[in-house]
Amino acid sequence: MTRIFNDPADFADEALAGFCDAHSDLVRQVEGGAVRRNRPATPKVAVITGGGSGHYPAFAGIIGPGFADGAVVGNIFTSPSTQQAYSVAKAANSGAGVVFTYGNYAGDVLNFGMASERLNAEGIRAENVLVTDDIASASTDEIEKRRGIAGDFTVFKVMGAAAEAGKDLAEVVRVGRKANGLTRTIGTAFGGCTFPGADQPLFRLPEGHMGLGLGIHGEPGLFDTELPSAVDLGTELVRRVLEEAPAEHEGRLAVILNGLGSTKHEELFVLWRTVAPLLREAGYTLVMPEVGELVTSLDMAGVSLTVTWLDGELEEYWTAPALTPAYRRGTLGFEVTPAGELESDEAYIGAADYSSTAESHEYAARCLAALDTTAALLRASEAMLGDMDAIAGDGDHGRGMVRGSAAALEAASDAYSSGAGAGSVLIAGGDAWADKAGGTSGVLWGAGLRAFGERLGDAETPTPDDLASAVRAFAGRITGLGKAEIGDKTMVDSLVPFAAAFTDAVASRSPAEEAWAAAAADATAAAAATAELRPLKGRARPLAEKSIGTPDPGATSLAMVFAAVGPHLTAVPVTAAASN
Repeated sequence: MTRIFNDPADFADEALAGFCDAHSDLVRQVEGGAVRRNRPATPKVAVITGGGSGHYPAFAGIIGPGFADGAVVGNIFTSPSTQQAYSVAKAANSGAGVVFTYGNYAGDVLNFGMASERLNAEGIRAENVLVTDDIASASTDEIEKRRGIAGDFTVFKVMGAAAEAGKDLAEVVRVGRKANGLTRTIGTAFGGCTFPGADQPLFRLPEGHMGLGLGIHGEPGLFDTELPSAVDLGTELVRRVLEEAPAEHEGRLAVILNGLGSTKHEELFVLWRTVAPLLREAGYTLVMPEVGELVTSLDMAGVSLTVTWLDGELEEYWTAPALTPAYRRGTLGFEVTPAGELESDEAYIGAADYSSTAESHEYAARCLAALDTTAALLRASEAMLGDMDAIAGDGDHGRGMVRGSAAALEAASDAYSSGAGAGSVLIAGGDAWADKAGGTSGVLWGAGLRAFGERLGDAETPTPDDLASAVRAFAGRITGLGKAEIGDKTMVDSLVPFAAAFTDAVASRSPAEEAWAAAAADATAAAAATAELRPLKGRARPLAEKSIGTPDPGATSLAMVFAAVGPHLTAVPVTAAASN
């Protein structure tokens, strides 16, 4: 259990601040995460790792010469936002381009991808390398769908060393993808982790059992089995990773036996006593193996085995020196120079300049009231949504929605106070939601609100047809980014029925209030029906069977919010409705 905290919502931010202070000789905190205290004497590719908090020493703990140039740090188990990734990249860039590298999770892919687009548009070359080492999360036929777990460490290490050796962006990307293609991990959980402020873990296992195929976001294993002896466990882990050995290899392995947070080092050494001989008996030479905690999951009890098949190039980078707060190897053969000051935010984020009509500013007050209602509703529903998400996910949906809606309300309120119209109020709220909530749902809600606001604009009070158009824009932005469809067991399962029902009712000239209420009822029914579906997208997909019988939390929260905000958004003046 996590016992040392103040406000649980501030845990990740306070942990990052404390880390940066304790290791101020090597790192400095910037907006969105941390970067090296010192930068290279000459331009080099900036390798930027990232993801949610709760995995220390990944990701910030491996910032330093020979490893990462920066880390983007999201909330616990939650993808950092596009803005966070962009800000860290700006701070870490030394003139040779940046490469984001991270585990294959939908929220990370969306946010780092959009940050890369923004950087490239500004002339800063940016690439992405995804890690897909978890053999339990998808078959070899769908290897591109696999999660990134402890194999992150190996891939990040070789990329950092390649960049430190002066390789250009294309070469660093090539090396990273090569390492990923030769890295495999299997893990098992003995018990769940506990969020700060929570009084129970995300999951429990029957006495004397373990869950094989764990994730690093607090997910249970893909299936439960009786807890074996150390010898039998080691044998099973080795068997599973070696089943995916490449047809041709040089017989040399980088190996990581990784603890997930509360598995004692002594236990890992007992397990290593079985793992190492089995790998050697299979004909492998073990190159600088690591036994310890490298990619954790808060206080999760569990262990994972990672192997990377090495050739001469990868071995050179795997064994190269590194100097970071949590990981040190060898002696550096190069010098660093003091870092320059980080550009102020204003250097690349323009100040808002709002201009709106009195009519739009009046409607903006209703939008603000809708966001206030949303934030209050999600605060009251946080535990329920988190429990739903914990069945087959990481349990963070409730917390993410609370953080996102609260940030949206604050930003929208500031925009309204500065004279913004309805569109700008919703755009400000959407951008803040995406920035502070993190994760897939955070970026999708933020993008959806922005699309809604863009369609409304700041000139006129919206008519029912305008509202229907804005709803379609909201839905179109989310489906376009998330690529989910009806039946995938996501928020789309309630969003699309809502958009269709509201559009049809408005086209039939039903009053906006009635049309919205009826559409919200359809969305609520569609959300409840997701209980019978198997998830085909998102973090719940690897645990699809466990999800059956529980409605999708994203579909549920969307239906709840849309039902609650209707009275605010449809309170259109009679004159506006009559003109239609």
